[in-house]
Amino acid sequence: MSSLSIDSIAIRAQFPSLERKHNNLPMVFLDGPAGTQVPQSVIDSITRYYKNSNANSHGAFITTNETDQVIHHMRTCMAALLGAESENSISIGQNMTTLNFALARAISKILKPGDEVLITQLDHEANRGPWLTLRDFGVKVREVRLLPNGVLDYEDFTHKVNENTRLVCMGMSANSIGTVNDFKFARELTYKYNAWLLLDAVHYAPHFSINVQDIGCDFLLCSAYKFYGPHVGILYTKPGLLDRLPTDRLRTAGQTAPDVIETGTLNHAAIAGVSAAVEFLAELGSGSSMRDQLINAYHKISTHEYVLASKLYAGLKQIPGVTMIGQDFSSNSRTPTLSFTMEGKTPTQVCVQLAKKNICGWDGHFYAIRAIESLGLLERGGVTRLGISIYNTVDEINFTLAEVERMSSS
Repeated sequence: MSSLSIDSIAIRAQFPSLERKHNNLPMVFLDGPAGTQVPQSVIDSITRYYKNSNANSHGAFITTNETDQVIHHMRTCMAALLGAESENSISIGQNMTTLNFALARAISKILKPGDEVLITQLDHEANRGPWLTLRDFGVKVREVRLLPNGVLDYEDFTHKVNENTRLVCMGMSANSIGTVNDFKFARELTYKYNAWLLLDAVHYAPHFSINVQDIGCDFLLCSAYKFYGPHVGILYTKPGLLDRLPTDRLRTAGQTAPDVIETGTLNHAAIAGVSAAVEFLAELGSGSSMRDQLINAYHKISTHEYVLASKLYAGLKQIPGVTMIGQDFSSNSRTPTLSFTMEGKTPTQVCVQLAKKNICGWDGHFYAIRAIESLGLLERGGVTRLGISIYNTVDEINFTLAEVERMSSS
């Protein structure tokens, strides 16, 4: 298909899991919003670490030196991916949720009763739950309303940021229904009141290029397993900010950024895999630096995914009994993640039927329980969610649409 911007055959050849068949049918991985498949280069990088360099960090011998290099290289790669000032702005954790709880715990120590934190109804619980714990310290946690069309109420947003606001926490995009939030609007509001801005980029980072310096955010979190890597969480912090926070840490731990928030021994093999995932993405683009290559690669990725997602959206919308949730595809200002309900069938029933054809989709609230609740869909079992990743094809979309249409008429 000429409108696709990448070579799907060449891309798919790099993912060994895509060769799997079950009951003589190929696997159709539309479950990317919950975690993507990984290319062979990521698998090789993890294996190579265990074969050659498996040691703890900061020692005198060769394998420990190599572990130090693995950690440094990963920070450098992630700084390029996020447009960060340097590798010292990149902290590593078990996952985004754990890092965010650690950050909330540190910030709780410097806020006072009466200070305010603003969250949203659209966010994943990983960017709500940690901040709701601040109520135990007398901090007022308010939330921005979600409108029925799946977009945040920005008038409500404006009214709820004030001189007492110390922190605004919002997702760059919604893992539940694909909405891309106006995070630059949020940045302008927080500048006005000298408040910090924390962005959850877990669902955004697989699809669009990020420039933390251009956005001006104070904190940003993402997860490598959503962009073709292993299960590792990443925290970006604006230079100088992390050193000012009283994080929980051992006396023997690093006492400055970036490792001031990193507790215990890190998963070094997985960290090697994160670098390989970023390098995989960079190799899809062109440019004189890794950062330039990544920007170019993301342009190709978002174009490819938009073509497939808009086709899937249009096809689903035409099927009797299917109701699409959230924004349409009149513009590409949303992620390629589609959610819908089907008359007469629960989301679980839909996914069970799809799974019989090896179509991998998800049902429920996807930990964005407040969003699904606010849309009046929680008691109905939530929604069915399908997401496009770089390795998906037109044939897979056609196959999926045919199965959903068959299901609706049965």
